[in-house]
Amino acid sequence: MSASTYRSQLDRKRKQRIDAEKKASNYRIKESIKRTEATKARGAAMRASNASTARSKANEAERKERDAASAGKEANSWSTRATGYLRDEVSLQTKVAKAEQTEAAAADRKRAQDLKKAERKTLADRSALDSRISQTEFHVDQIARQIPSPKPEKLRVLILGASADGGLRVGREQKRIRAAVESALHRDQIELDVRPAATPQDLLDGVTKFRPHVVHFSGHSNENLIEFEDEVDEPHDGVVVTARAFANAVRATDTPPLLIMLNSCSSAGQIDDLVADVSPFAIGMADTIDDGDAISYAAQFYAAVANGQSVLSAHHSGRAALELAGLDGAELPALACTDGVDPAQAVLVTPS
Repeated sequence: MSASTYRSQLDRKRKQRIDAEKKASNYRIKESIKRTEATKARGAAMRASNASTARSKANEAERKERDAASAGKEANSWSTRATGYLRDEVSLQTKVAKAEQTEAAAADRKRAQDLKKAERKTLADRSALDSRISQTEFHVDQIARQIPSPKPEKLRVLILGASADGGLRVGREQKRIRAAVESALHRDQIELDVRPAATPQDLLDGVTKFRPHVVHFSGHSNENLIEFEDEVDEPHDGVVVTARAFANAVRATDTPPLLIMLNSCSSAGQIDDLVADVSPFAIGMADTIDDGDAISYAAQFYAAVANGQSVLSAHHSGRAALELAGLDGAELPALACTDGVDPAQAVLVTPS
C-alpha cells in the first residue's frame, strides 16, 4: 500500500488511542470519586448514634466501593486498549517510513529514466514527427469525443457510496442528491441507481447493466487510490483499488459515461487521466474536503443539472452553494474536460 494509505490508517489509530485514553481517564476520576464517597460513608457509620443509621451508612459505603471497583475495571480495560492502539501506531509509523522510502526510490528511478530518454532525443527529427502525430491525434480525438446529441432517454446517474470504517455520511449525501433531483424542473428526465456500501463488483455491475451517463463516487480516496467496501457487515479497512483500475472498469462498456464525479478527498489528481481516456468531463476534489462541504456541493450540482443547466454552470452553482453557506471548501471542487469540448455547451438534461 502507498504511504498516504498508511497515513490514513495511522490517523484513525491515533484517534482511537486518544479516545481510549480519555475514557480511561474519565473512569479513573469516577473511581477516585466513588472511593472518596465510600470513605465518607464509613466515617459516618462509625460516628452514627444508633444502629440503624450505622447499618445504612455501612451499606452505602459498600455500594460506593462496588461502583469504584467497576469504574476501575473499565479504566483498566480502556488503558489496555489504548496500549494496543499505541502498538498499532508504532507499527504503522514504520510502514509509513518504509513506503515513503520506496516511493522516493521509485520517483528517483523514474526521473533518471526520463532524463536518459530526453538525452537520446534528436530535437530536429522529433519536432517534425511530434507535430504530425499531434495533429493526427487531435483530429481523431475530436471525431471520437464528439458529445452526442441528446437522445430521447433519461439521464442515468450511477451513485456509488463507500465508507468501510463508517466515518463518512455517504447515506446522507445520497439522500440529499435524490431530494435535490426530485425537487428540480426536469426531475422526470433523471434516473438514479443508488448503491450504498458499494463494492468493486457494484461498480462493474452498475457500469455494464445500468449504462450510466454519469458515474458518481463518494468515499475515501487520494491522488492514486479509491477505497470501496468489502462484502462484510462489520466496519473494516475497505478494498483499495488503483485509479487506473477504476478507470479501466468505468470504460469497460460500449457506452462510456459523459461525466465522472469523484466526490472524495484529493481525487482531483485522477481527473486529467479520466478525461484523456474515459469521459469528456470529470470532477474531483483538490484536497481534503469536509463531509458537509462535499454533500452540499453534490446536492446543488445535480439540482442544477436537473434544472437544465450546463455542466460548467452546475459546477459553478455547487461551488457557489458552499460560499453562500460560509463553508471553507468552495475552491476544492475541480472540473476537467477533454480538449475541444466546451462544458458551457454540454447540457445533460433537456425538457422532453
